[in-house]
This record gives sequence, C-alpha cells and structure tokens, in this order.
Amino acid sequence: MTYFFAVLASDRPGMQAVRARVRRAHRDYLRAPGEHRVTVRLGGPLMAEDGRTMNGTLLVVEADSAAEVERFVADDPYTVNGVFAHIEIRHWAWGLGNPDARF
Repeated sequence: MTYFFAVLASDRPGMQAVRARVRRAHRDYLRAPGEHRVTVRLGGPLMAEDGRTMNGTLLVVEADSAAEVERFVADDPYTVNGVFAHIEIRHWAWGLGNPDARF
C-alpha cells in the first residue's frame, strides 16, 4: 500500500545562485528518481513575498513509507548541494483534485 506525503522545504538564506545552478538536475531527479520508489504527484517552488524569488519547495509524493521519502529527499540535488535549511515530511490525505494525475 502506498501513501501520500507532503514535503515542505525552506531554503537557506543566500542560496539563490546554487538553486539556479542545480535546478535542472533537481527537476530531472523529480521526474526520474532512479532507485527510489517514490512518485512525485505535484510540486513547485515556494516563493518569497515579491512573487519572483524562489525560497523553498513543496512536493506531494506517493511512497510506501516516510522513510522512503526521507531517502528520496536526501538524494535530491537541492539537498545534496545544501540548498535546504529545513525539510518537513508529513503524511497527507488527498482530499480534493485528481490524485491520478502524474507529475
């Protein structure tokens, strides 16, 4: 049985250049996570008040366990390159929208 999880990550201050440099690798990873049995159902950057500056990430993923999501997030290029200051992974109950839509 799989479950949904919300992944909320906040960037460390001053990481915009690093985020920009590894963004393509991050997005490629979300689409093809290799050995991880995690499916990204939706995702996108969190934005600063100016509406233009990316300062975090929100993902909804499907996986067998929170431990699998933790391993998946640990291998994300943003995590590997030190972009994130804080990462929260929480079980999430899909209540509205289409859970069958793929990322």
